[in-house]
Amino acid sequence: MTRQELINLIHTRRSFLCVGLDVDKNKMPAHLRDAEDGVFLFNKAIIDATIDYTVAYKPNLAFYEAMGIEGLVQLKKTMDYLHSLGKPAFTIADAKRGDIGNTSQQYAKAFLDPAGDFDFDALTIAPYMGADSVQPFTVYDGKWVILLALTSNKGAFDFQFLPVGDNKKIFEQVLETSQQWGTPDNMMYVVGATKADMLTQVRAIVPESFLLVPGVGAQGGSLEEVCRYGLTKDCGLLVNSSRGIIYASNGEDFAERAAEEAHKLQQQMSAVL
Repeated sequence: MTRQELINLIHTRRSFLCVGLDVDKNKMPAHLRDAEDGVFLFNKAIIDATIDYTVAYKPNLAFYEAMGIEGLVQLKKTMDYLHSLGKPAFTIADAKRGDIGNTSQQYAKAFLDPAGDFDFDALTIAPYMGADSVQPFTVYDGKWVILLALTSNKGAFDFQFLPVGDNKKIFEQVLETSQQWGTPDNMMYVVGATKADMLTQVRAIVPESFLLVPGVGAQGGSLEEVCRYGLTKDCGLLVNSSRGIIYASNGEDFAERAAEEAHKLQQQMSAVL
């Protein structure tokens, strides 16, 4: 999905919501936990219920890898279903990869190659190892790198705010340097919603780039603050909610409740747009 296609989808659906498909079997409705293809059936129901209110889906790979081979089968079935829908959606593999060049090439092939099993639109990448660990992910047309910049976890303060030269912090250096590796047409950044007041500093460095913003909902981030500091003329935001939507209920009404929560956020986003 190109940048313009993503912008068009945002304005068509009046939404910049991303739904995180972080499936924990222990939190799924009881009637699906032991069902054949239960994880896929859960994801399919969530997708069907929310597709009109969201523009993106983001499976966190850890939840699928923890199930072993069967988890990856469920992920592939989920991706096959998303690709078969008549309604487009931007798909993000939240895998936080990043390694030496030849290893990154294989990660890119695994998740982004259109001929591969998954064919995601985007992949989250850790920038710690520098340019040669990131650039292999930029070779596929229409595919995106989403670089970790300023995260919402407590440990963010261990490194991301440390000072570097010219009175900068490490997250600012990541934003500046990485612009040599990609463009606003193929590189986004992760900025946590619980760091919304820092978005002014982020936007001073990457004024046109899309930001993937996790942390709205269960983690306490404010959609209003994210929009106040991060919105651009092209929207420039994908705001993720996972637990607050997919686990709005653990009963048989889970899909209906997910739709309600997604619709609430979509209405707020529509008003902002």
